[in-house]
Amino acid sequence: MKRLTCAFIILTSMLLVPLLCWGNTPDFVKLTKELKPAVVNISSSKTADAHSSMLNQFDSRHRDFFEEFFENFFQGREMPQHKQKSLGSGFIISSDGYILTNDHVVDDADEITVQLAGGKTYPATVKGIDQKLDLALLKIDSDETLPTVKLGNSDRLEIGEWVMAIGNPFGLEQTVTVGIVSAKGRVIGAGPYDNFIQTDASINPGNSGGPLFNTRGEVVGINTAIVAGGQGIGFAIPINAAKNILPQLKETGHVTRGWLGVTIQHVSDELADSFGLDTAEGALISSVAGNSPAEKAGLERGDIILRLNDKKIVSMTDLPRLVAEIPVGETADVTVFRDGKEETFEVEVGKMSDDGNPVRVTSRTNALGLTVMEITPELRRRLNIQAKQGVVITAVEPNSASAESGLRPGDVIIEFNNQEIATAQEFKTTLEKSDNKTIQRLLIQRGKGLFFIAIKAKK
Repeated sequence: MKRLTCAFIILTSMLLVPLLCWGNTPDFVKLTKELKPAVVNISSSKTADAHSSMLNQFDSRHRDFFEEFFENFFQGREMPQHKQKSLGSGFIISSDGYILTNDHVVDDADEITVQLAGGKTYPATVKGIDQKLDLALLKIDSDETLPTVKLGNSDRLEIGEWVMAIGNPFGLEQTVTVGIVSAKGRVIGAGPYDNFIQTDASINPGNSGGPLFNTRGEVVGINTAIVAGGQGIGFAIPINAAKNILPQLKETGHVTRGWLGVTIQHVSDELADSFGLDTAEGALISSVAGNSPAEKAGLERGDIILRLNDKKIVSMTDLPRLVAEIPVGETADVTVFRDGKEETFEVEVGKMSDDGNPVRVTSRTNALGLTVMEITPELRRRLNIQAKQGVVITAVEPNSASAESGLRPGDVIIEFNNQEIATAQEFKTTLEKSDNKTIQRLLIQRGKGLFFIAIKAKK
């Protein structure tokens, strides 16, 4: 009897576990039928000369040679022209024909054609673009009431949550793939507002501009980028970022963003400790632009921005995105850490220029692999800096030329190749001028000691 009971329990468990798992799996068949009609395929073409197209096949080391060759070869003759075609995806956000996609899908296109799920095609016009966020708003004219998607809330996405992508990968129309949210807040170097959703739902060329849906059938992301050679790694723009700028794209065709006028850098553990900050978070101001909103409000070099309108700045990459979302002319509360305590300043957000960024990020990548900033009274006190001039090293990249030479945060650079250094800009300019030199010589002050160090720069 006991054996029969045990067998019954085991058999029941074997049957029950798959049923429970299946019960938690979304009904992708139903979702697909509901959502596919609002997803479109986008094809675009632009005229290009053979000269430009062929040059793009060569890397930068050989491009100059071939450019000169083509100029000599075609001298006095007209360059042959041809059509460059591009494929992508998009989704209808209003029944009167507005479509959201990536800017790079339709960039500089002469002709844009949109194909609906049923096969009908329409010419499309570009109503607005935002290159910084890689978004484009298209418009088609149809006598029919078009099916639309519902825009969700990407802030509520959870890592591990089911998602579904529909698009046009490799020209294969209306392809559906599923996966989960692998990560959020990814920074991949695509632009100043990197904040990507990472997913393992299969994303390929042609999926760009297509929707990423949650299990409620809401668009939570716009599929945008992949890792070359990677599998199961795709990136989508959070839909909330697009929702913030859609009104501007419709009304003016472009986006006006807020501007603070500061240069910021990452807060390392060493820097946090040097400033007396308990946790390595926030954005450290390394410089303040003259006559900028930040300067007028009283922000200073050496301040660490912790919050913007009560939104916490965990990483310095959070700040550009949050500043850009604030309307021009609106007053924002900026909370900083200064002299061991928090202070809040009211900043009237300015207008960012077309080629600018709301805040500038100090580059952490150069041939030497280090980051510097000017010496502030706070840094001088915290690090017990004895030098009267120079720039202090705030970060050293692992395995870089500087790390191998023994440089460390807190060291002060007095001279660079016999030139006295007083500002971070002077350091940058001197480094750029000396790029052709293999060996760089620095005069370093560490504590009360003064010594030279030679660094073999890595290319």
